[in-house]
Amino acid sequence: MPAPLKLTSFGFLHLPQDAAGHPVPPQADRIEDVRDRLRDPAAAQHILDLDGLNPHVQAVVLSTPGARELLDNLADYAALPAGPCHIAIGCAGGRHRAASLTELLAQELRNCGRHVQVEHLHVHLPRVLATPDRPDTTTVTTAVGEVNA
Repeated sequence: MPAPLKLTSFGFLHLPQDAAGHPVPPQADRIEDVRDRLRDPAAAQHILDLDGLNPHVQAVVLSTPGARELLDNLADYAALPAGPCHIAIGCAGGRHRAASLTELLAQELRNCGRHVQVEHLHVHLPRVLATPDRPDTTTVTTAVGEVNA
């Protein structure tokens, strides 16, 4: 039996930065950055306080243009004979797109008989958005309110 495939979701805004100020993603055979590729579903007010572990959020993400094609591409990549050991999927905060796609991919691969381990690095953290008037600050949004950091 092949070794389990590790799937990791993460948020670029939560990652440590290198000396040049760029985020340092987790080590993986493939890192999929969906920030510019898929529309941010956090604009849908009804899912703001939910995360990608929730089937409703997964349905919203999967209905985003390009999401199904990306998921199919990742599943095909995972099925390659000399396939990957680790795929990491990142979005801005790691709560909606990355977590949803990771869960959906894991489910699809398990349905094909693949052993998969899933790790969500930032799904439990509050939403983080860069503020347009001060890009050097962030606003942490929680169910209670906003805090400027």
